[in-house]
This record gives sequence, structure tokens and C-alpha cells, in this order.
Amino acid sequence: MRHLPFCLVTGLFLFLLQELNAQAADRIFREQIRSVKFHVSGDQLQYPIIRLNSSDRLALHFDDLDADVKYYSYTFVLCNADWTPAQLSQFDYMRGFANVRIGTYRNSSIALTRYTHYMAEVPDRNTFPTRSGNYLLKVFLNGDTTQLAFTRRFLVVDNRVTTGATVVQPFNQAVFRSHQKIQFQVNVQNIKPTNIFQQVRVVLLQNNRWDNAITNMQPTFIRQNILEYNTENEGLFPGHKEWRWVNLTSLRLQTDRIERGDYTNRGQTLFVKPEGERQEFRYMYYRDANGMYQLGNMEQNNPYWQGDYATVWFRFAPPDQQAYAGKDVYLFGELTNYEIQERNRMIFNPETGLYENSQLLKQGFYDYIYLLRDQKTGQLDAGQTEGNWWETENNYTILVYYRPLGGRADELVGINQVNSLANRPTMERRIL
Repeated sequence: MRHLPFCLVTGLFLFLLQELNAQAADRIFREQIRSVKFHVSGDQLQYPIIRLNSSDRLALHFDDLDADVKYYSYTFVLCNADWTPAQLSQFDYMRGFANVRIGTYRNSSIALTRYTHYMAEVPDRNTFPTRSGNYLLKVFLNGDTTQLAFTRRFLVVDNRVTTGATVVQPFNQAVFRSHQKIQFQVNVQNIKPTNIFQQVRVVLLQNNRWDNAITNMQPTFIRQNILEYNTENEGLFPGHKEWRWVNLTSLRLQTDRIERGDYTNRGQTLFVKPEGERQEFRYMYYRDANGMYQLGNMEQNNPYWQGDYATVWFRFAPPDQQAYAGKDVYLFGELTNYEIQERNRMIFNPETGLYENSQLLKQGFYDYIYLLRDQKTGQLDAGQTEGNWWETENNYTILVYYRPLGGRADELVGINQVNSLANRPTMERRIL
């Protein structure tokens, strides 16, 4: 038998490893798929988290712009804390059918844009997870899991540890005006790990984002069953600013963030007012959705299959109307799936001196920011375009994972969510 060259074997291994890791990201693989919402049932702004062996349910909604009826199904895959697939068979973490048909759909009505809206309840009463941990929902076509339409993360927690947390202003003078620090403790009495540093892993999320998650934190102090995490230079996040927003609940009655609209009998195009850097602006709090969006319309129609679409142009004005040297500008938020992809890159128009990007968006309320990406290093930064303020309102999630001795997957044994500005009286804007 002929042996493959070592370089080819190594390359193949790295490719497969990259493919496994690529599966973990929330991604949309087909252009016709739009407005994917996956959340706690009844609340579009709640991250998809359910308790193990409970009656908790998640709602899945998405549109197919082909406006026909397709055979969509879903399954889910157990992953470790770093979102690599767990080395377990589906029989070890799933009870019921491996693939579930999405049989509930509606053709769009009233809207000019034709689409088919699909909806499902996860987990299905006949298929549910039997272990806690990170899960990747996979939606695919024609019963073939290789024909992926999109993927979405969700979490299943078995609350066996308790955590306490606060968000404080750092002492470090270099960041005390721009960053927020999360200090917390974890009580591991109910799991009693024999090797804390290898068996317990903590992940911190800011506003449910995984692109800037803090991982692999080690406890500062250990007091019997209490793990203290209070290192000055760990658990730090840039504060950012409250997210920019645009109200698209009505496509005809233009809101104050819309400069103008073009309308035809086939659709509509809206232009958001040009906007620039905010780093020098004084901080002002207003209620936002921390980067997410909420489908809805002013007419009080069903937002899922009666909401219409519009092509929305976003325009960003750099200083002196000159393109940033060595940097790209990206539109960022749930509306762009938190992805740094070419379709979300702002294109500089030398005639107008503006960065421009268009998105096909459904009626709703949208949050977003502008990110700069260094063309050489790939480093992302919102400090120049948005500014960083320690006073900013942010939501933080603490995830505690545990792997038993001899275990082959990380278990999610604790979750705590804390807000940096809870109960502060402020000026608010309306959230649907």
C-alpha cells in the first residue's frame, strides 16, 4: 500500500481541524436565508439557554427568499467549552430522532417581498438533549446534513454550582476610564473537582458575543470550595458605547434616523443618515438591545410572515472624508450575524467621501456599530469609531464548565448573568 506524503497528511489534518472548528461559528451558508432568530420562546432578545431536563423551549424562526416550500430539518451536536465537537456519539447526548423535520411554515402575506417563513420549537418533544453543555443547532436541506442552511449556538445548563459577580471600574489607570472588570466567585461544593485547574473552565461573554469571549481564566484564590476570580488584568472588557440604532418598524413612515426612501411596486430602499466617529462624544446612556435586533412593525401585523423587507443603506463618514489607511470598516451586530465577511464590509466611495454598505433587512428595531479591521494583523477595534466608556451599560454572562475525571465532554454546570448598570435611572428609547 502506498503511503501519502507527510506534508499531504499534515495538510489534510489541519484542513479537517479547521473544518471542525468552522462548524462551531454561527453562520448562514445560503444567500436566500434571512432573518434567523433563535431565542427563548416568547422573548426575541433572550439568548438561547435552557435548563437540563426542564420544560424550557427555544423558538426558531427564519425566512427563505426563494418563496417556495423546501424540506428543512434540524439536528444538534454537543460541543466542548471551546466549541470543538465532543468525542461522543449522538446516542450519548440525544434522546429521540437524530433529525427533526421543520414542518411548520407560512407563505408571506401583505409584504411586497415574497418569502416562506419557517418556524420550529427546540428541543422537540420527541428529541431532546440528555447532557448539559454547548450545543450547535444545524439546519439543513433534504435530509442531508452536508447541505447546511445555517448553524446556531445554544446552551443547556445543569445548575450544580453557584456564582456571584459584580461589574466594577478597574484600578489600572491605563484602562479605568475605558474598560469594565468582572470579578466573581464560584462555589464548587456540589461537584468537588479533584484538579480545579484542569477540570473547571470559565468563559466570560459580553452582550452574548463569542468573538471577544474571555476564556481560560484561572482562579486568583481558592478558599475551601470557593474559587475567587479577581485578578486586576483579567476579566477586562472595553466598555464601548451604547449601540447605534435604526428603527425600521415602518418602511413608509420614515423615522428620524432615515434620510430618505425610494419606493417601487417591487420593493423599497431606505438610506440611513450618514454618521461618523463617536469617540470624542460625551457618554450618554439610552436603552438599547446590546447589539441584537427585534422583528416587529408599526402596523401590529405578525412580524414573522407579514413583515416586509427593505434594502437599507448604511453610510459612515470618516474624518476629513478620507479613507482609513490600512484599515477596513465593517458593519457589525446581530443584523450582520456578528460576522467579518465581505458582504458586511463598508466600501469607500471617493465621490461622496463615505463608506457605504447595503443590507436586506426585515421590519424591526436594529442595533449596530462600526468596527475597524487592520488589514495586516486582522485585529478588530471599535475604540476609534465608537469610543470606550466604563459607564456603558453591558450584559455579562459567566459560564462555568466542568469535566469529570475520565470524561469526554465539558458539562455546563453554572450560569450567571450580570448587568453593569442595573436599576440606573436614565433616558430610554422604546424597545418593542
